[in-house]
Amino acid sequence: MFTTAWFILRASFGWSTLILFTSIFIVNGIFKNRMPGEFILIPFGLVALVMGVSFSHVRRVRLISSKVDATTLANRQRRQIEIPLEASEAFDLVDAAIRELPGVEHTESTRDSLQIRTKIKRIDPYQPNFIDELKLLDFLTTKRNQILATITPGDGVGSLTLICEPERPAWTDLFLVDNGTNLENAEAITRAITRRIAERRRKEKASVTQSVTEKELTVAKLNLLHAQVEPHFLYNTLASAQLLTRADPAAADQMLGNLITYLRHSLPRTEDTASSIGEELERSVAYLDIMKIRMGARLNIQIQVPAELKTLPFPMMMLQTLVENAIKHGLEPKTGGGTIWIIARLHENNVAVTVADDGNGLGSEIAGTGIGLKNVRERLRLAYGNRASFVLVGNFPSGVAATITVPADETGDHHA
Repeated sequence: MFTTAWFILRASFGWSTLILFTSIFIVNGIFKNRMPGEFILIPFGLVALVMGVSFSHVRRVRLISSKVDATTLANRQRRQIEIPLEASEAFDLVDAAIRELPGVEHTESTRDSLQIRTKIKRIDPYQPNFIDELKLLDFLTTKRNQILATITPGDGVGSLTLICEPERPAWTDLFLVDNGTNLENAEAITRAITRRIAERRRKEKASVTQSVTEKELTVAKLNLLHAQVEPHFLYNTLASAQLLTRADPAAADQMLGNLITYLRHSLPRTEDTASSIGEELERSVAYLDIMKIRMGARLNIQIQVPAELKTLPFPMMMLQTLVENAIKHGLEPKTGGGTIWIIARLHENNVAVTVADDGNGLGSEIAGTGIGLKNVRERLRLAYGNRASFVLVGNFPSGVAATITVPADETGDHHA
């Protein structure tokens, strides 16, 4: 209440002082100290009009901000806003918010200095009165407001200094009010910035949610592909063990021991960790030992994996898939059998694991259309993107060489 009264009294005092000196000048200069009595009512009428205009300004400010103090009553508004974006992004956001204000007539944006200057048509909230129509005070009034926005760069944030003011000298604030139009502009820009930041955060949150969902779908797909491989191997191994149980119990016992070794490395992990070349090699050697019992002298095994590479991460079951594919399609159908090689080598930041054989070679059955090789390609794509590769080529003089290359310092998706 005190603030409102003080504001009205200050405006009335300013106009009273102006009217007093004007009246003295008119009395002394025009009427020669004999001004008619009815002219005395004019100054009082003007002061009453000023008080009414000031009261209207106060009421409109209360409607806009629901708070009346020296800051909101002022014709010139200043805001300091911290925007949680880099300076260039904050500049674009503020520039867009200002350009969408109603009545914008001219805007200058300077990206290098991070400044925005705008001239905006003043929208009078009230119908013109007879004083406005007489245009007696046009020399004091203004038809436009102006906005100056400056972005100050910070550490990951942009600090906005916003100034909204009439397009006229500051001394005129002693006599004129803007009916809250600059307060309205400052509040509108603040709301626009808040809305745009909130919208940006919603999009970021939606993007994160989408990424999490996509990752969950990827993990589910990897698990499905993984599950498609393991039963295939397990079925073949158990079928071989059943056959050997009847023909050679000792060999069957040895085969079951190798199967136990394989299963030990295939059980679900309690920790979300990737497998290693050493673990995958042990699993594959167990499988090859089983096949060695079955194929006898028809199968030779050559392992060339340096000890220092065995600790490097490697996707689960992929080596096993290549080994099983080489036996099933390359060596087992061949009358004289042959040799299978498992070779690992490090090149720059990648580790390449090759499974080669001198079996029947590339044909319609093993041209990469089988479920095992399809799964290898798909799992590599899902787990590593374009950072991994799978190459299937003919071996010289016969057979096939399949090579998986993955980053040596990454584990890809832990479920790969």
